[in-house]
Amino acid sequence: MSSFENIQLLVVEDEVNLADTLSEYLESKGFDIRLARDASQARTFFSMNNFHPQVVLMDIGLPDGDGLDLAREFRSQRKDFVLLFLSAQNDPETKFEGLQMGAEDYITKPFDLRELTLRLERILNSRADLDTLSEEISIGDLKVWFRRFELLDGDGAIIPLGQKEQAILKMLYQRANQVVSRDDIIEDVWGENSFPSNRTVDNYIVKLRKWLESSKEDAAKISSVRGIGYKLEIKGQNDE
Repeated sequence: MSSFENIQLLVVEDEVNLADTLSEYLESKGFDIRLARDASQARTFFSMNNFHPQVVLMDIGLPDGDGLDLAREFRSQRKDFVLLFLSAQNDPETKFEGLQMGAEDYITKPFDLRELTLRLERILNSRADLDTLSEEISIGDLKVWFRRFELLDGDGAIIPLGQKEQAILKMLYQRANQVVSRDDIIEDVWGENSFPSNRTVDNYIVKLRKWLESSKEDAAKISSVRGIGYKLEIKGQNDE
């Protein structure tokens, strides 16, 4: 049985040939597919009682709207689905906006269907790891809701958690008080064929550190281990 068997996936794509090719290919991999060729049809599928998509592949340029706006609308209704943007636009600002709203990936057309499959497999496997974690995790006076992509800081404010920040924090939490290398983070979060710089990883750590520093109880901190990576040190939790 395919690892994608019966996973419900919504394709929002107006380019006829690509839409049909995507639908047929992903259906052959086991996905339960609905194909929307515009924003209106996508809204209809997204709100169906018998279809609850776990994955949304969203084109940005739609005939009756903007894919970014539509994705933001869907995110306001649910935060538990995997979102990937498919776009011919390689504009850095557009890509940043898409990733900032919590998209797992931004794939520029044209792309290899096999690469898309590998990315989906990596993302869904990472999501499956969340089932081993509690819905709400407390670290002193701080809280994490991994499935909701949200944090509670030391001042009681809810902070949205981006996809890559979530993945990094999950990795550090699961290996609390152990050193996690930058290479492991890059392979787990970006994929083995991606090559972000160490500075890119550092930038994602900055927000997580600010959140931890908001703790009135000094509950935890992320230490840098020179030349290797990072360690999430949780107060009162012994090393294994």
